[in-house]
Amino acid sequence: MKVSVIIPMYNEEKVIENCLVSLSEQTYKDMEVIIVDDESLDNSKFKVEKLRLKIQNLKLLQQKHKGPGEARNSGAKNATGEILVFVDADMTFEKDFIKELVTPIINGKTKGTFSKDEYVSNLTNIWSQCWGINEGWEKGKRHTENYPNTQKVFRAILKSEFDRVNGFEGGGHYTDDWSLSDKLGYGATVAPGAKFYHENPQSLGEVFKQAKWVGKREYKLGEFGKLLALIRVSLPMSLFVGLVKSLLHIIPQFLIFKIIYDLGVFLGILEYMILGKGAK
Repeated sequence: MKVSVIIPMYNEEKVIENCLVSLSEQTYKDMEVIIVDDESLDNSKFKVEKLRLKIQNLKLLQQKHKGPGEARNSGAKNATGEILVFVDADMTFEKDFIKELVTPIINGKTKGTFSKDEYVSNLTNIWSQCWGINEGWEKGKRHTENYPNTQKVFRAILKSEFDRVNGFEGGGHYTDDWSLSDKLGYGATVAPGAKFYHENPQSLGEVFKQAKWVGKREYKLGEFGKLLALIRVSLPMSLFVGLVKSLLHIIPQFLIFKIIYDLGVFLGILEYMILGKGAK
């Protein structure tokens, strides 16, 4: 079965080349790669244009800045594969990643998969370490210990299933990835052995930017839920949690990280409450 790998891209000039080279080395060969440029402001699309001369079956699409959900939908509409695979521009992959990810689908065991073999590619960076601690992830990985074998975010899905529910919800929200599962009424099942690597934010600027995007998500309990979230990321709470975890993990920089991260989330929530728009 042919696979279409879809990558939303917004200002990814530092990482997109490594991602595409890694995909070009996959053992699974019946595949195309579709980049959807979400109106990047840097040199991302020029890097992709150069790589199109070296990498076969690489397509570059462009759209107005609408966020990753809309970018994935656009890529899917132009895909010719029977299986859609969704990855991010800051990921790299073991050579059998695509093969292991789609094998359960090809064998008819499931309609969609994800992988628990997700590792942090920049673990030596102190801010990357702090990000993992803040998320409560298992050291070196991008998920908690005892992670379940089903989850809401698909890495691979039959195109027929994706098309049946018209893909992702747009809007640029942090939870856009989950919308496909909500519309399908089922989650992705684990594909053992599909090993890949993902960067955590590795500077305080990246931490702040990503945290602000995280803050612009849907909250349970509506406006009351947003108020509770604001309290959780308020400065007194940031100082308390940051100090405790910096001592527990013997990483003094975590206190600084926590203040910057929570400030980003705080401002993201306020912007979302005032403007009513998610991040893109």
